[in-house]
Amino acid sequence: RAETRTEILQAGIALTEDRPNGLTYAAAGVDIDAGEALVEAIKPLAKSTKRPGADASLGGFGALFDLKAAGFTDPLIVTTTDGVGTKLKIAVETGRHDTVGIDLVAMCVNDLLAQGAEPLMFLDYYATGKLEVEVARRVVAGIAEGCRQAGAALVGGETAEMPGMYGSGDYDLAGFCVGAVERDAVLPPLDTQRAGDVLIGLASSGPHSNGYSLIRRIVERSGLAWTDAAPFAPGETLAEALMKPTRIYVRSLMPLIKAGLIKAAAHITGGGLIENPPRVLRHDLVARFDWSAWPLPPTF
Repeated sequence: RAETRTEILQAGIALTEDRPNGLTYAAAGVDIDAGEALVEAIKPLAKSTKRPGADASLGGFGALFDLKAAGFTDPLIVTTTDGVGTKLKIAVETGRHDTVGIDLVAMCVNDLLAQGAEPLMFLDYYATGKLEVEVARRVVAGIAEGCRQAGAALVGGETAEMPGMYGSGDYDLAGFCVGAVERDAVLPPLDTQRAGDVLIGLASSGPHSNGYSLIRRIVERSGLAWTDAAPFAPGETLAEALMKPTRIYVRSLMPLIKAGLIKAAAHITGGGLIENPPRVLRHDLVARFDWSAWPLPPTF
């Protein structure tokens, strides 16, 4: 009969214990049992993101996607990758791990929208010095929620426990998203852009996942604690106000994109309104902003 993984592992442990040094993965700081417990805990989370084209089941060496089942006829594949940045330091310091997964998904899928692509599949990379199963589960639960908002299937990922690489309690995240767009619907169609086209801005939920090295320095200089009342957000602590998850724009934009009503879309991230819009405009056009057209959010 085929031996189970547990039986193989136990036999291997017995062999190592007979050796003079007796070293094991556990002795080196890698908890295999914790890794397996995490996989079992997140399987139903991934399954909840099932969509046409992907069943979102974990365990294989790779993930498959059926583009025909998703309704595509002549698609181009679009890929993006991103992270959450030092917003994770606030999550670690305050124990607020439930929404950074939404941030991770948002930063990737919003980039897809700028190409006119529909999010299809998402994968995550979670790296830490010591795996805390419940913390990681909460992070992945946020990733699954972000995937549901974006309509993408969470099809896999990697959890890396690397003793000595990170400080106590620290972890880092990276996300990878695959989308698709019909060949004749790729954004931006530069030849259709004209002077006088209307520029519309969709509101953010806050700083999203940008500028947190500066934000953390400002908070440090202010002398405020994360549990203190936010001076700009009545009824919220500083952590609650600054940890609002990045807005996912898929539901707002995909119907308009598919209807052919959008000539360009720019995801406003680190470069702000100065650097990002020019990336999607024809070389002889410039975006003109009416800076008085919207109230500045109190956070800023």
